[in-house]
Amino acid sequence: MRSFRLARHHIHAAPRARRSVEQTKVVFVNRFFFPDESATSQMLSDVAFALAKQGFDVHVVTSRLDYSDPLVRRPASEEIHGVTVHRVWTSRLGGSSLLGRAIDYLTFYLNAAAALVRTLSYGDVLVAKTDPPLISVVGALACRVRQARLVTWLQDLYPEVPRAAGVRFASGWLWQIASMARNWSLRVACANVAIGDSMRSYLTQLGRPAQHLTVIHNWADGESIQPMEAGSSPLRREWGLDGRFIVEYSGNLGRVHDYQTLLDVATELRVDERVVFLFAGQGHGFRRLREEAAQRGLSNVMFRPPQPRERLGQLLTLGDVHLVTLAPGMGPFVLPSKLYGVLAAGRPVLFVGGADSEIPAILDALHCGSAVESGDVHGLAQAIRALAADAGLRRRLGANARHAFEQHFSKRAALDAWRRVIQAAHAPEAVRSIGQPLSV
Repeated sequence: MRSFRLARHHIHAAPRARRSVEQTKVVFVNRFFFPDESATSQMLSDVAFALAKQGFDVHVVTSRLDYSDPLVRRPASEEIHGVTVHRVWTSRLGGSSLLGRAIDYLTFYLNAAAALVRTLSYGDVLVAKTDPPLISVVGALACRVRQARLVTWLQDLYPEVPRAAGVRFASGWLWQIASMARNWSLRVACANVAIGDSMRSYLTQLGRPAQHLTVIHNWADGESIQPMEAGSSPLRREWGLDGRFIVEYSGNLGRVHDYQTLLDVATELRVDERVVFLFAGQGHGFRRLREEAAQRGLSNVMFRPPQPRERLGQLLTLGDVHLVTLAPGMGPFVLPSKLYGVLAAGRPVLFVGGADSEIPAILDALHCGSAVESGDVHGLAQAIRALAADAGLRRRLGANARHAFEQHFSKRAALDAWRRVIQAAHAPEAVRSIGQPLSV
């Protein structure tokens, strides 16, 4: 059996005194924050609100943008659930234009840098995520100016992601400069948090000391997302899907995902009237998938926009089986956060991607799904047919999925791990040990 590892965090305090929780100031920087419902915003919001509830002085430097609605403009400053939010102006030229997106990033870098210098003080902890890419470099510079401490939260690895995706300009001297800047920010950070073991292994190969690297997997809200009997989701009736076997993809479908294999398997199974493919979300891949599905005349493919967070439980329990994809070559750099919501919903997972991802090992070790290589349309079709024909198999895999979620990917465990990382970052004299990985 293949295995995967989950990091445990053991933090041993040195005898010297350190700040109390009430004196602990934590600043996060990310382009999106609550009430935005993008994945990075939801993870950040969960951590920020939990820390504020525990008595930390929490600030967030973010933009006034909304990921889903470009017309939304949020207030420059506000307090939400005890978190002080500083929203900076950014341009909004992006969309599908790489140049426009680069300008958007640049305006955020500049204004976020100014806001960080104003907000940070001596000894504060700054947690820099990866939206926009390389924001940890801006954070490292601000920490140098204000003598604060940097923690990087590596949701994705840049500049590796655009290079692996074949994005223009993501190579040569520009890539080298970006890599050197990013690596410098990792070196000066007191802790680097990766979201998977493959990512941590890659960073170790780059020369990051193991004691400065830890893994905290992303999570889902297991209270709001509860397993539900197949066919019980109200969305089945609302969307006219009663009696169908639903193969669902929920969330962002971007450049890092494999949509071509999904399109081809829908084409192969178009003659099976039981099976319908439901895509609920947004992203670059969604537009292309919708266009090509229309060109092929695929009546077994349905599209729905992103659903509000309060309907997420209904959406994730709508499908009989869920698809998770990742383009080959992306394994060490991206770990789709949609996986955790599917596990919380108690649904089997079919992964489509490369062998460099750790998801096949997770599914194998926890007995909650299976994986096929990108391009293996026949293998994916067989896996879908097998699940469609065997309700007992679906129930067993779904029960295993929920059990795995509760044991390894719960929101409570992740938030507790983040609290300990923040406390350790406030005590640079402390001996911090990541501890031994847990084999499953």
